[in-house]
Amino acid sequence: MANVKKESSSNGGGMVSAIIIVLCIFVGYLIWSQVMGSPANFEGGDNVKGHPLNTLGMVYKGGFIVPVLLGMLLMVVVFSIERYIVTAKAAGKGKLDVFMKKVQGDIKEGKIDEAIAACDKQQGSVANSIKSALIKYQDVKKEGFNSEDAAETIHKEIEEATSLEMPMLEKHMTIISTLVSLGTLGGLLGTVSGMIKAFGALASAGTPDQAALATGISEALINTATGISTSVLAIISYNFFTSKIDDLTYSIDEAGTTIVNTYRKFRGSLKQ
Repeated sequence: MANVKKESSSNGGGMVSAIIIVLCIFVGYLIWSQVMGSPANFEGGDNVKGHPLNTLGMVYKGGFIVPVLLGMLLMVVVFSIERYIVTAKAAGKGKLDVFMKKVQGDIKEGKIDEAIAACDKQQGSVANSIKSALIKYQDVKKEGFNSEDAAETIHKEIEEATSLEMPMLEKHMTIISTLVSLGTLGGLLGTVSGMIKAFGALASAGTPDQAALATGISEALINTATGISTSVLAIISYNFFTSKIDDLTYSIDEAGTTIVNTYRKFRGSLKQ
């Protein structure tokens, strides 16, 4: 039943991601065609033969690959905002470092109920995982496991709790990392397209068409700049959220180690 529910959730999430991707490309096309391609941005109001009057008009002249690159840029922004919201919820309501100090202090002093209450107050993925470990701690304490058996049981509980939270934390990270490469490749494709037009103008019979040559070079450079911008933003976003996820998992592992060490001290005191 749990597997069916997980698959259903995964399929639903994949559908939402696909819809977001399509919408971003569509919005990118609308920005390119309606905003950048507005007649007001070109001499004589002609966006086909008219000379661009501003930056928007110049970007419009970048050609067919521009709306795709704009769509990818929007994807980076949208998925980054979504990841920020998710990681913020995972950290919980209060400051994570303050919460961790509070919980670790309670665990070391044997105040497990207070630590569980702090987890309920904090909420989020980190607090939920630590709470699961604390509940398991109470269970093994009642059952009287030796320290090594308890350590293995608690570690297993933490790993299971973390494995349930990680898919949510890492969701869409693959898309962001893919956009790092696609941005560069998309820009390169636009660059090649522009250079083909430029060399086509040079190879034309008679005097080279300077307007066509300038248009081709402009298209090449605009696509290069747009593609690089998309990749740079995607790299920054990916590294930032990877670091955030690592901090969250480290907090869970740190709390788990504290719980295990506390139980070992507890069992050691009983043997004396």
